[in-house]
Amino acid sequence: MRTLSFGFSPCPNDTFAFHALVHGLVEAPFAVDAVLLDIEELNRRAHEGGLDLTKLSVGAFAAVGNRYRLLRSGAALGHGVGPLVVARRPRALGDAVSGRVAIPGRDTTAFRLLRLAAPALGEVVELRYDRILAAVAKGEVDAGLIIHESRFTYAEHGLVQIVDLGDWWQQETALPVPLAGICARADLDPAATDAAEAAIRASVAHAFAHPEASRAYVRAHSQEMSDEVCDAHIKLYVNTYSLDIGEEGLRAVSRLAGTTLGR
Repeated sequence: MRTLSFGFSPCPNDTFAFHALVHGLVEAPFAVDAVLLDIEELNRRAHEGGLDLTKLSVGAFAAVGNRYRLLRSGAALGHGVGPLVVARRPRALGDAVSGRVAIPGRDTTAFRLLRLAAPALGEVVELRYDRILAAVAKGEVDAGLIIHESRFTYAEHGLVQIVDLGDWWQQETALPVPLAGICARADLDPAATDAAEAAIRASVAHAFAHPEASRAYVRAHSQEMSDEVCDAHIKLYVNTYSLDIGEEGLRAVSRLAGTTLGR
């Protein structure tokens, strides 16, 4: 049996969705070598095409070019799931991002959305996503662009929401926010790509049917998040679009990325 490398993040939504595939709980004609990395590191690695399967920010699709193809299963998109801009006090968006702004990476969907919503940015400071809240709270930056579980915990740092970029996107386009997708290397043979798509879909379906099965795996990679935050994170980012991105989802990807990475 061949082995395919599969890069995804250690965040609860990914470990929940892909637990069954990684642990052989769903049928697949291949084994999985799981590579868990921060989404921006996965975006960077995609430029070299080293992973057979990988999660990628929609904001990174254009830069990756034709190295990868988007699969219909495993995507993270939906309504009410967008990144947030936060600061220490209420301000207009343009004012908040006119100074130093911490972002989770230049290839992230979050940064692409921010550039669309507020083209006149000040100084951009790249930080790993889980360090941004502390940087804003300490005054090291004037505002922060936050993703993942930070949207549930920013108030604990004494911060306020400036804008929900997901709401902004939906008001502008009437489309769901396309955050990330699972992509297969373009030089994989079609049979392997189809099998990967089916296996990922089966893994997500297994997660929905057996939500407690992945609990230990999720907790092992959740950076000491509470069960409540883990559950909220999963509920927000794993949904019907994760089973199949659908035509509406593909339109959203094309609108945001300027490319579908499709077959």
